[in-house]
Amino acid sequence: MFCQVQICDKIQVREMQDICIQFTAGGSDMIRNNDKAYKIAMTGLMAALSYVVFTFGQIKLTLPGGDATSIHLGNAVCVLGALLIGGFWGGLGGAIGMTIGDLLDPVYVVYAPKTFILKLCIGLITGFVAHRIGKISVSTDKKHILKYVILASAAGLLFNMAADPLFGYYYKLLIIGKPAAELALVWNIASTSINAVISAATSVLIYMAARPALHSAGLLLRLS
Repeated sequence: MFCQVQICDKIQVREMQDICIQFTAGGSDMIRNNDKAYKIAMTGLMAALSYVVFTFGQIKLTLPGGDATSIHLGNAVCVLGALLIGGFWGGLGGAIGMTIGDLLDPVYVVYAPKTFILKLCIGLITGFVAHRIGKISVSTDKKHILKYVILASAAGLLFNMAADPLFGYYYKLLIIGKPAAELALVWNIASTSINAVISAATSVLIYMAARPALHSAGLLLRLS
């Protein structure tokens, strides 16, 4: 009789363990699904924000030959998105928004493919430095977080400072010819440099200001 009780107890313990394992697995799946849904929602928000900031907040500089360049904060959205939700999703949101802005502008429509590639790359580089190297989403050291937020923002935007004018030069060379491409290159270097500085400062300030509130609300994703 005593042995039967022991066997029953062992069976009950095993059943409880199995239930706990299933519950834990189900909870993990739910968390992963919630994180993905949050990332998708935030990607849409970043796309809308980058479109609005780029389209309605830019200072457009018209160049000879019908071309143009602009001062804007669209790149700041790419960086901010990468800091908040990771390089791919953040960069994708910024890239989608600014590409739509190009497609709806007769002057920029031919540059839409270039815009999508470069803005996605800003996000990927920023996210890699911030989350893969700096692990800012799990760190509690404010100085460490600020350091890698600055480094990540600088890395993504320095890439754009170099790639945008060069990529744009060869892209325009194929479309509008060498004289116009050389003229646009000088203006593009200047505008891209200005954009990098103001975008870096803006994205760092907004992220550091928003981080405590997001952490308190449970909206700061663990991305490392």
